[in-house]
Amino acid sequence: MRILINIDLHILYLMKTYIILLRGVMPFGKNKVPMAVLRVLLTQAGLKNVQTYIQTGNIIVESHLNEKQLEQMVHDLIQENLGGDITVTARNYAQFAKILQNNPFDDVDTSQLYFTILHSLPDEDILNNFLSTDFSPDQVVVKGDVIYTLYATKYSDSKFNNNFFERKLQVRATTRNFNTMNKLLELGKG
Repeated sequence: MRILINIDLHILYLMKTYIILLRGVMPFGKNKVPMAVLRVLLTQAGLKNVQTYIQTGNIIVESHLNEKQLEQMVHDLIQENLGGDITVTARNYAQFAKILQNNPFDDVDTSQLYFTILHSLPDEDILNNFLSTDFSPDQVVVKGDVIYTLYATKYSDSKFNNNFFERKLQVRATTRNFNTMNKLLELGKG
């Protein structure tokens, strides 16, 4: 009995909170991923304290897996059970908090602030070419695997969107606004 308790405590100790972002999920159409169904699938797969936030592919879980294992598992569950071939990007809670802490824009209208999380780091030459782009009137800063964008008007008015970033950097990415990022951080805090 004592050994089982120690093992259970060891497993709980190894659990980390992750925030998982799905790219291109819509409430309808070919990339439809019903969040209620996904919560059940993820729980049945062994993830703990599964939560979702809004219908566009934001998930908070606890797991002993690392980021890459978790991304692959969630991708495969969605593909096998819901039919979508969706890019899945996972960051542990500390990594996710750092994304917000590293925000280079202070005292701005946060309704114009967006975070594009890259699934992987781009090639250095491609990144250097990208950084030579004149983004005005928008402001774009790249830090590691995150693109911070402060839009002059609205995200929907700019050509510098998720698809543009993916095309230019040749990596998969997903974009969230400031309010969604803050809410995910709050939910992940538990």
